[in-house]
Amino acid sequence: MQRLAFKMKLNSGQKDAYKKRHDELWPELKQLLKNNGVSEYSIFLDEETCTLFAFQKISGEGGSQDLANNEIVKKWWDFMADIMETNSDNSPVSIPLEEVFYMK
Repeated sequence: MQRLAFKMKLNSGQKDAYKKRHDELWPELKQLLKNNGVSEYSIFLDEETCTLFAFQKISGEGGSQDLANNEIVKKWWDFMADIMETNSDNSPVSIPLEEVFYMK
């Protein structure tokens, strides 16, 4: 099992919209993630900086960050683009984080 973490940026004042959209996560997107080895996925918000911290447990070498060419993922990015910092293709600006401590 591999653990991945990355950060993203939420636009100011969009916490409720972000939470609502994820509370109503599309079943086909959830299944796609599970089918690609994502067994756990958490996202935390630092409201002071609007920084989102994401954590995934995955089996294999992939993760959600490797699904950029999937049409469901592209549709999700388009749906989320108005409330978060994105790249020109509407993918979230995502910065990988290095693990510096782990306690099991």
